Amino acid sequence: MMSQPPVAARKPHRVIYHGKTIEDPYYWLQDPGYPEVTDTEILAHLEAENAYFSSQMEAHQPLIDLLYEELKGRQQLDDASVPYKMGDYLYQWRFRDDAQYRIWSRAPAAEPEAMQVILDEPALAAAHDYFRLGGFSVSPDGQYLAWSSDTNGAERFTIQVKNLVTGEVLDETIEPSVGAPVWCQDNATFFYLMVNDNWRPFQVRAHRLGEPTDCDRVVYEEPDESFFVGLGETQSEQYILISTGDYVTTEMSIVPAADPEAAPRVISTRRCGHEYDVDHREGRFYIRTNDTHKNFRLVTAPEDSPEPDNWVTLIDGSDMHYLRGLMCLRNWVIVEERVNGLDQIRVMADDGGEHYVQFPEPTYYAGIGMNAEYDVNTLRLSYESMVTPHTVYDYDLTSRQLTTRKVQKIPSGYDASQYVTERLMAPARDGVQVPVSVVYKKDFVKTGQAMLYLYGYGAYGHAISPSFSTNRLSLLDRGFVFAIAHIRGGDDLGYHWYEDGKLDKRTNTFNDFVDVAQSLINQQFTSPGRIAISGASAGGELMGAAVNQAPELWGAVVAHVPFVDVLNTMLNADLPLTPIEWPEWGNPIDDPAAFEWIRSYSPYDQMTAGAYPPMLVTAGLNDPRVTYWEPAKYVAKLRHLKTDDNLLLFKTNMGAGHSGRSGRFDSLYEVAEAYAFILVTLGVHTP
Repeated sequence: MMSQPPVAARKPHRVIYHGKTIEDPYYWLQDPGYPEVTDTEILAHLEAENAYFSSQMEAHQPLIDLLYEELKGRQQLDDASVPYKMGDYLYQWRFRDDAQYRIWSRAPAAEPEAMQVILDEPALAAAHDYFRLGGFSVSPDGQYLAWSSDTNGAERFTIQVKNLVTGEVLDETIEPSVGAPVWCQDNATFFYLMVNDNWRPFQVRAHRLGEPTDCDRVVYEEPDESFFVGLGETQSEQYILISTGDYVTTEMSIVPAADPEAAPRVISTRRCGHEYDVDHREGRFYIRTNDTHKNFRLVTAPEDSPEPDNWVTLIDGSDMHYLRGLMCLRNWVIVEERVNGLDQIRVMADDGGEHYVQFPEPTYYAGIGMNAEYDVNTLRLSYESMVTPHTVYDYDLTSRQLTTRKVQKIPSGYDASQYVTERLMAPARDGVQVPVSVVYKKDFVKTGQAMLYLYGYGAYGHAISPSFSTNRLSLLDRGFVFAIAHIRGGDDLGYHWYEDGKLDKRTNTFNDFVDVAQSLINQQFTSPGRIAISGASAGGELMGAAVNQAPELWGAVVAHVPFVDVLNTMLNADLPLTPIEWPEWGNPIDDPAAFEWIRSYSPYDQMTAGAYPPMLVTAGLNDPRVTYWEPAKYVAKLRHLKTDDNLLLFKTNMGAGHSGRSGRFDSLYEVAEAYAFILVTLGVHTP
């Protein structure tokens, strides 16, 4: 057993911005050849940290194994999706017993039992330590399947094409790409995205089957390095959608799916701060836009003149109703909304009538599910709550009846009546009320002595829904309270909730999280030092900031792929995500004020000598989102500054990326490791 952790060398490195000097003695951990990491000193350091992690967790292996079996025991081994109809076929994914990856099958709609495998993920993954299916698209006539896959976690995907009639995989490989290809109506051409060396989707190309891929036509290329290109299609399948933008600005173009040679036509020319998305039905475009209200309005425009001058309002912008999504069917318009933080599905009929889908619980997550067809009167929905497992509904748009198609099975058993959930409001230090979703065992009593697991994210306008998790049962059944802090930076309460946690208001996010913890302490859910906190990516940044602000509150911290070196990353315009991230965090290169406010909260820059709680930090060597050196530098600096004996562990997935190990059971094993770390460091379990 390694009794001492690795000590990273400190090497002088200094840069000056706006007259301010930044010292970074761990700068050397960034391999200059990234995304290829070959520096032997860097790799040796990461391997040493991994060895120290394994050494320290070795004594707790029985607990990890126990937790892993609990987590795995709640997974239906032969799980399968509800089949969905697309064209003449029904499509479905399924796991074979103990398989890490799905198989995809289809059957003629008239013979639903005659399922045949069209894509075998386990076979594709067999030669790789990592595998992820990125996109899946079938030609309109059902003959060809185009899919993309990633085999090392770097999120640079390879597109392949299979003839579903003959079973032949065509010799027409395309890389590096991202997302799903989109087929044209000729059944021979598809559009796809290309990424550049900096992992930015910057081009849409068209490939015609049978032609050399190096001759593929460039349909669109985005010159602005701060904009990412996206690709989709309308629900009617009449138009291919090309989107480009950053986190606050959108520009969308359309190409008729029946005329792939047509030049893209812009719906509304980009202007800073204008976001919109588009769908189509019966000769008109439907557009969700924030041009007059930050919570968006819904407009419609003629198919032949969709410019803003011709937009007609269907739903006005509202402080109460936050319009989040849109889908058009032949006879219906479906709008995803959030009202007072609660998901709502609005149904608008051709005759002008409208209603909301009624769900059975007062707090829940609900969203549009897999709806592959246009001319239907049934809507597939996804639903769950903190105590209700994931449920698939079919909703009859005419009769307004919900039909349950699938409820997540938990083979080891689950009784929802033994758990209680509530939605609380916690006062932040500036007087704002922050929503908190809480779940615990029915026999829980507030004494202030319970362990609490507090989760947060708070960035990019991404709300954390009060949804179900089989994994968290391992904590709840050990007496934990589980809480989600719906902090500013997400869009839980509307777009303003997002705006109030970004740029120069970023510290609201961190303050909200700490204040939620303090409120739960005041309400006797727990007490200082008995709280485990966890977050990933931007949520990992939250972990670093919360530790810097109130280290005495936390008994255990798990920071997955944490975005903790905010200032240095935002100062490096050559990194994959930096230019597109400036609207979220600020541009410290050109703006001295942005430099100062980022520096004032960036966890890596704000660490000081002192005591820190027990921490587990993870990274992915191939991660293009949060590069591996951010958590590596953070841990190295922590080891230099911390004055306590609390456990600090760092684990790098050497063959994976942002999401950790692939495969449903491999990923569960990493959850088991994190839970074991929490249980041990909180004193719930001793070896």
